[in-house]
Amino acid sequence: MSEDKLKFTVEFGGGAELLFNKVKKHNLELPLTQKWTIGKLIIWLKDNLLTERAELFIQDNSVRPGILVLVNDTDWELLGELGYTIEAGDNVMFISTLHGG
Repeated sequence: MSEDKLKFTVEFGGGAELLFNKVKKHNLELPLTQKWTIGKLIIWLKDNLLTERAELFIQDNSVRPGILVLVNDTDWELLGELGYTIEAGDNVMFISTLHGG
């Protein structure tokens, strides 16, 4: 018996992909044993895909200031931020707006 999975896409841009082994797009399949929110996804990303400098991505169990989060091209602030429940087929983007100089 195969376990049901939540299938969606996570993308990184603006340099955020450098923290995730320089991979911009990930097609994820997560087990449907729980409700997947953006908050839970951020922790999962930190534990499973983040390859360096966690402090540049996460702060206080959320994304750090300077990272724009879009769900299906909509700002997550309009969708409930950490509490947004991810749905099958969603595209979640994390775009860094921080640039060194």
